[in-house]
Amino acid sequence: MTTSLTGRVALVTGAAQGMGVAHARRLAAAGATVAVNDLRESAALTELADSIGGFAVPGDVSDPAECVRIADTVADTAGRLDVLVANHAYMTMAPLLEHDDADWWTVVDTNLGGTFFLVQAVLPHMRRQGEGRIVVIASEWGVTGWPEATAYAASKAGLISLVKTLGRELAPERIIVNAVAPGVTDTPQLEVDAAAAGVDLATVHARYAESIPLGRIGSAAEIAAAVELLADFEVSAVVGQVLSCNGGSTRSRV
Repeated sequence: MTTSLTGRVALVTGAAQGMGVAHARRLAAAGATVAVNDLRESAALTELADSIGGFAVPGDVSDPAECVRIADTVADTAGRLDVLVANHAYMTMAPLLEHDDADWWTVVDTNLGGTFFLVQAVLPHMRRQGEGRIVVIASEWGVTGWPEATAYAASKAGLISLVKTLGRELAPERIIVNAVAPGVTDTPQLEVDAAAAGVDLATVHARYAESIPLGRIGSAAEIAAAVELLADFEVSAVVGQVLSCNGGSTRSRV
């Protein structure tokens, strides 16, 4: 039985845990051959690749040369590269004046710079095929900001602007770029929030849920469903958009 991504090859970064695992599994279930990336080789990354019939391509996406190697390895191994899901992220939290300068830039260089380098690396392969899909995982905090998360919020806001610009620039080549901006989602990243607040994880979940109209935080599976939609080659009129998956915590007004 054919599904929405049968015959396609996807690269998912930041795939060793959390949302990356969900994205990889969802795209594989949709028929894609999925290459999974994370900063370094690990049992979790290898096990994920094996379980979905894909392959692992570890590497540091904040390094432009590594991004080229990763993209070329995917295309050489699978014969093509159709979809990029830029899911990688690095996050630390601190009051602005207490945030170490080097760490602040590591957050920005990883999240924003890494996506910039990845898009540059995958474009030659997509152009050769005459089409492609790029899905960037931004964040609700890139829209609203968040106290003590200046680097993370700034990097995610940059990603939103990058997606809007690349959407316009690449659509004439049938390379469609969009973003998903998750709200608070049940992933290991919330452990950073809990540590910063000095409370346990359950308390953080409950606190965030209070301000969400849906009454709960999101799940990685819900975000992965949005990613599959934007990776679908039959969905081509959605260009340069930011799909907010946040249970209603931010809403547009007419």
